[in-house]
Amino acid sequence: MKYIWIFFLAITINSNSQQVLSEKERAAVVDDILADRFNNLLPDLMDRAEIDMWILISREYNEDPVLKTMLPATWLNARRRTIIVFYKNKANESIEKLAVARYNFGDNIISAWDKDKEPSQWKALMELIEDRSPNTIGLNYSKNFNIADGLDKTDYDEFMQFLPEKYRDRVVSAEKLAIGWIETRTEREMVIYRQLVDITHDIIAEAFSEKVITPGVTTTSDVEWWMREKVTNLGLETWFHPTVDVQRSSEGLKGHLYSFSNRPDQTIILPGDLLHCDFGITYLRLNTDCQELAYVLKPNETDPPKFLIDALAEGNKLQDILTLNFIEGKTGNEILLKSLNEAKKVGMRPSIYTHPLGSYGHSSGPTIGMWDSQQGVEGNGDYPLYYNTVYAIELNTTVTVPQWNRDVRIMLEEAGFFGVDGFRYVNGRQTQLLTIPRLKLHQGN
Repeated sequence: MKYIWIFFLAITINSNSQQVLSEKERAAVVDDILADRFNNLLPDLMDRAEIDMWILISREYNEDPVLKTMLPATWLNARRRTIIVFYKNKANESIEKLAVARYNFGDNIISAWDKDKEPSQWKALMELIEDRSPNTIGLNYSKNFNIADGLDKTDYDEFMQFLPEKYRDRVVSAEKLAIGWIETRTEREMVIYRQLVDITHDIIAEAFSEKVITPGVTTTSDVEWWMREKVTNLGLETWFHPTVDVQRSSEGLKGHLYSFSNRPDQTIILPGDLLHCDFGITYLRLNTDCQELAYVLKPNETDPPKFLIDALAEGNKLQDILTLNFIEGKTGNEILLKSLNEAKKVGMRPSIYTHPLGSYGHSSGPTIGMWDSQQGVEGNGDYPLYYNTVYAIELNTTVTVPQWNRDVRIMLEEAGFFGVDGFRYVNGRQTQLLTIPRLKLHQGN
């Protein structure tokens, strides 16, 4: 599939002409990535989780969230009851990928069930287990991680009913393996991810420009729907409805939820406003999540006020404090508390609510704070940081602005990658305010 990758990398993305792959070309890329993940990533993840056999069970329209990420590109849902078995043979360091289904699971997983010979799908599964006699059998159930909790009660009960007695004490939660599959990004995926974030930035830049916003006329809701329509017209998807909100000198700072549940839908955008958006797209089974800020220039202004430029710099400083604490093996809670303490020591008023990002927008992995859990998050926050993972570096810091006689909240969110060489942003971060009508490009690392 090399020609697909060459074509993809050759695409020119800009705010005037967003281009994406056709559905057929996307399918080839998705299946190519899946083959790489099954053959080169999964064996190591199974070893790390100490699971010999991983069994995923789903029924049509009620898919396990993990299995859904494994579907062939031409499968939009599971079919009937779909059972996938991964077996790591430690004797010869091979991995079997089997489908207890009537047909192959795409090109990567072969069918291992002949219904004419064995009419019962459950009995066919038990034969596979008996033939391989695994020491551990991982199933997707988890107390704290919803994405790793995809096995429904009916399928669990039937599985245990058919499973021979001698194997029942070998059944374990596949939580760590499921999270590892969801959170770990390959080299190929990171090439794609950079371009996804670039598309996201370009849409925000166009939304926060005179092409979309006419001060005194355009509302925040107008911009939200423009962003969503833009995504649809590009043949992409959003995984949440965009939000746009305003901070201005004539209004006091609202509570944290102001931007989500209590925000007026029809706020008219005016000169002197500080605009904020929360926006993300889904493409090639990856997700972005980005928050940026823009300033609406007043008549005769050519740049934002220095106090807002300085406020944004405070937000960047908090980002740096957080990401410098990304250390392999540290838990989300450890990273959160250390970062908050360091920020407060230098006089900041921080709030950190960073989450894993990738196969899902709010993905699985270490949660680094929630807006209403700044003392740590039980369960999800106790999970450690691993290499080759992506995070939405989501946070805010409150800054007093005497010129407005009020506080301003600098809310930022940007995709960041953590690898063996440390932390880096997937495709830069905002270090300058976007301006309306004059547009400034993204800069910084």
